Amino acid sequence: MRKPRPGASHARPAARTASASRHGLARVISKLGIASRTQAARWIADGRVSVDGRVVRDAERPTDAARERIAIDGSAVAARERIYVVLNKPRGVVTSAADERGRDTVYASFGASGLPWLAPVGRLDRASEGLLLFSNDSAWAAAITAPDSHLDKTYHVQIDRLPDAALLAAMRAGVVDGGERLAVKAVRELRRGERHAWLEIVLDEGRNRQIRRMLAALEVDVLRLVRVAIGTLVLGTLGKGGWRRLEPAEVAALAPPSAARP
Repeated sequence: MRKPRPGASHARPAARTASASRHGLARVISKLGIASRTQAARWIADGRVSVDGRVVRDAERPTDAARERIAIDGSAVAARERIYVVLNKPRGVVTSAADERGRDTVYASFGASGLPWLAPVGRLDRASEGLLLFSNDSAWAAAITAPDSHLDKTYHVQIDRLPDAALLAAMRAGVVDGGERLAVKAVRELRRGERHAWLEIVLDEGRNRQIRRMLAALEVDVLRLVRVAIGTLVLGTLGKGGWRRLEPAEVAALAPPSAARP
């Protein structure tokens, strides 16, 4: 048996490290904070993107932003300033950059703010309101939305009835809907009127339309749903449709740099 050459055992890990820095071209442009991956793919298909001086039309072409020169319409691109924003999403707008049905989107709230392209960090459905994060830092966003982050999200929910102990216990125990178990981490009554009540609900997982689906399974209608906090970040007095940049300490509290950039 031939003995391995000195240093040979280090060659393969080095190759893996090099390949690990290469991603599809559309993803690389998105990670630079320039556009969404979908928008970048459109630019690539239209022949507007070049790598090292050659037009590339394959959105999945392996690309290393640290070693290759990426240009859009002939202008070299570089990583944008990382920006973190919180918006008080109004009811009735969709969480997307554009809507095929012509409905208003959350981006209308930014108007002529001069902000670069920012992606929503998680979503709120059209009928829901409240705290919604945006950023062009994809690693930070991924750390927040990762299923194993278990970051608490707090909602104030108006329901069409007066709750009793049995309903709250059922919400804690959870229901099965579409093969998924839906349960709350915590729930309490905030206040009640003659026929309706407000609940405070805390989730530590992010299943699609989780609160609405769970309450529907319990034959309870949701009248309003407002997200008021994510982790330690609270909506506070931010007006409907208003937004602000997060402070560095708020950014770190939601996803520390060690978590966002392993």
